[in-house]
Amino acid sequence: MSRMSQLVATALGSWPGTDPAEAIRVIRGELGSPHLPFLPQLPDRGVGADAVGRTAALLVELPVDVQPHGWRLVPRPGQDYRRAVSMLSTDVNTLADIIGAEETAGGQLKLQLRGPWSMAANLHLHHGERALSDAGARREILESLTAGLVAHIGKVAEVSRGADIVIQFDEPEIERVLNGGIPTASGYRTLRAVPEQEVLSGWRFAAEAARGAGAVEVAVSAPAAGLPLEKLDEAGLDAVGLSLDGLSPRQWEDIAAAVESGRKLWAGVAATPDAGGTLPEVSALVEEVLAPWGRVGLPLQQLQQVRLTPSSALSRHAPRDAKRALTRLTQAADALNQTAAG
Repeated sequence: MSRMSQLVATALGSWPGTDPAEAIRVIRGELGSPHLPFLPQLPDRGVGADAVGRTAALLVELPVDVQPHGWRLVPRPGQDYRRAVSMLSTDVNTLADIIGAEETAGGQLKLQLRGPWSMAANLHLHHGERALSDAGARREILESLTAGLVAHIGKVAEVSRGADIVIQFDEPEIERVLNGGIPTASGYRTLRAVPEQEVLSGWRFAAEAARGAGAVEVAVSAPAAGLPLEKLDEAGLDAVGLSLDGLSPRQWEDIAAAVESGRKLWAGVAATPDAGGTLPEVSALVEEVLAPWGRVGLPLQQLQQVRLTPSSALSRHAPRDAKRALTRLTQAADALNQTAAG
């Protein structure tokens, strides 16, 4: 069982800069217990550190390389794949060194990766078409990614000194995957929609494998418009992550039903600085959660099923501003816990 018994803060996973040790130290410093630190992704490092390349490093027996149109499945590992694998290995080793030097181990640790459907939408077959177009390729990616994730969880668990491992699948493409909006390689048409049942079953397959490897919680983070919120149980998910901005009353009703059934909400709030460098007030972030929470009749006690995240990637900001955003998130989480406690 997860150790989370109150509302906590975390972030989506990407982080500015190129130094993994510095990033891990800042994140673990800002997101100390009871909050949820994570192994960061540093896209500023270039090829192999981007979201797709980072996740491709986990694929088992499905090597990739980079072509002008993007990442491609290939028969043998190449330089790009080896670079991605090397950076991920370096990051895990760096995490091990930092955790090993800490006086006390943290209670939780999050690992994030691209979900199987967004990976299939962004990996290309040998002839250039997207893997999403081929049912067999979709299945191979799902199975390969799941096997790699299981091994990754095992490696991180060895160095995390008993921390509960939380998994976050990022599915930014899921709305277009389900609605037939992913363009073909030529760009002149779109690929056929993937059946919803296949998507839900795929998430369940990956989630069950992750929990079997020791993960205590599995979430999918995606744009709200593409998430079948009313079918999280079928997908085998423990949590759903989405931005709270612009959610419809119907979507909030689906969220309320999910929370009442025991699911967790990873609530994306506007916690990052504006163009002038000004952070939102804690009260504004608190209201961003409490106002719709109250409108759908959810009790304050169930706020413990919420994790606060930024609504957008922190890698888009300067390192100083990313750190400030984490500080503001933890302040908002503390305020919401005080509200829930009455």
